[in-house]
Amino acid sequence: MMHRSFAVIVVAAVLAATAAAAAPDFASLKIDEINPPKPAPAFELPDLDGRPHRLAELRGKVVMLFFWTTW
Repeated sequence: MMHRSFAVIVVAAVLAATAAAAAPDFASLKIDEINPPKPAPAFELPDLDGRPHRLAELRGKVVMLFFWTTW
């Protein structure tokens, strides 16, 4: 019986220590808060043949955009 009461005390102490633990300091870990995604602004770009394409035409599809420039 003594072993059981000792086990109960140990489990209670572990649970109390876990509940009292402070939340992690995300700022010191340099972790940013995740904000909900925002819709992309409407825009239109020409393809290599000069035909315009609007982002709205691709709604509901996965789109990867690559922008680059040369100076």
